[in-house]
Amino acid sequence: MNNERKDRILVVDDDIEMAEVLKDFLVTEGFDVAIAKNGKEAIELIENDNFSLAITDMKMPEMNGMQLLKKIKSEKPEVEVIMITAFGSIETAVEAVKKGAYHYITKPFKIKEILLVVRKALEKQKLQLENAYLRNEIERKYNFHNIIGKSSAIQKVFDLIQLVSENASNVVIYGQSGTGKELVAKAIHYNGKRRNKPFVPINCTAIPEGLLESELFGHVKGAFTGAVGAKQGLFVKANSGTLFLDEIGDMGLGLQGKLLRVLQDRVIRPVGSVETITIDVRIIAATNKNLHEEIENKNFREDLFYRLNVIPITIPPLSERKEDIPVLIEHFLDKISKEQGVRKTISQEAVEVLSNLEWKGNVRELENFIERTVMLCKKDVIEIPDLPLHDQTTSRDISDAIKKKLTLEDFERDYINAILNDVGGNKQKAAEILGISSRTLYRKEKRLFPGEEDDEEE
Repeated sequence: MNNERKDRILVVDDDIEMAEVLKDFLVTEGFDVAIAKNGKEAIELIENDNFSLAITDMKMPEMNGMQLLKKIKSEKPEVEVIMITAFGSIETAVEAVKKGAYHYITKPFKIKEILLVVRKALEKQKLQLENAYLRNEIERKYNFHNIIGKSSAIQKVFDLIQLVSENASNVVIYGQSGTGKELVAKAIHYNGKRRNKPFVPINCTAIPEGLLESELFGHVKGAFTGAVGAKQGLFVKANSGTLFLDEIGDMGLGLQGKLLRVLQDRVIRPVGSVETITIDVRIIAATNKNLHEEIENKNFREDLFYRLNVIPITIPPLSERKEDIPVLIEHFLDKISKEQGVRKTISQEAVEVLSNLEWKGNVRELENFIERTVMLCKKDVIEIPDLPLHDQTTSRDISDAIKKKLTLEDFERDYINAILNDVGGNKQKAAEILGISSRTLYRKEKRLFPGEEDDEEE
């Protein structure tokens, strides 16, 4: 091994000759090795250094191997420990494994046997550290503080997330498309007691009704045409964790009934099976529909609603928290900078323009718009002329114009008026956005708004 950073191993044995032999062998195998002649010396070294592994004799004066193991696991639980013991002390060694030792080796041993155990112990440690890192990254990413906003409306959502994370009650998240319902669901899961268990999402509109049952509950081989093998359902995959049912309002009534029975009995039955499986799953559902109206229209079961809707959380649309738009813009610029290495800033005037627009696609639309703007802008500072506002406004304006059967002149009048409103009446900026000169804009205003121009001239 010629790694840049060698794994550091501590050998603990009052038999210094044996410790030196073991050290020399491990060094030739590419490890960085230190020796401690007793437990007290070992603790001092471990407290002041970064060891990956300790190999300790079981029988030592003053502090034996079991006592040392206990001390290591309380001080540095990430350090793996291998015990070396005489044949007659195997029961004690097994007890050590139960208390956190990775493995034990009996004397006399073949030195290559220790090498195999050392490598496996270090592989286990690396995997655990990687998993811990990934888990911390996920928890950091989905911490409720990462749901951006300072408005009172979003602060209420923060308070609810913090409250419901601490219990296991079912939750329904209400909100328009693009408001971040799944982000809220993940924040609830990763800030709660189930954070180390699975979070399993499924979109109830993305899978045909006939297949959704199999996705949720699984099926046995031969349950239906095409079921060539057994399949584990999402309820089982989410066991002890959280199942996120996105767009629950689109689930068919038949499947709603089966979901209700699962919530009541805490058991599932795979499609085609006579056996039941006990599950412990928290349900977080989300919808952009009004479930009370869906109940009145006979599209949603009232009994299922009361099982799911223990704690309702409503995410306000961006139109109701416009004071969050500047904060979101800065967040997205910072995110793009970190993820793509493209750093831009934005002028206050451009922020004001974006804050006054109607974002029907909510936070998701704003994020996409900012990313597109960053990629298209050739300057370091994004200003009003750099905003691809035609992408954000004309698609809606055209759609509305078609419905209203507007003439081309009427459409041009509405569009110019919208741009002027966006820039606070600044005709120079409006002309830049429209791609025309100020003189041309003046002529168009004179033609399209004759009364207003006359008033100005007077």
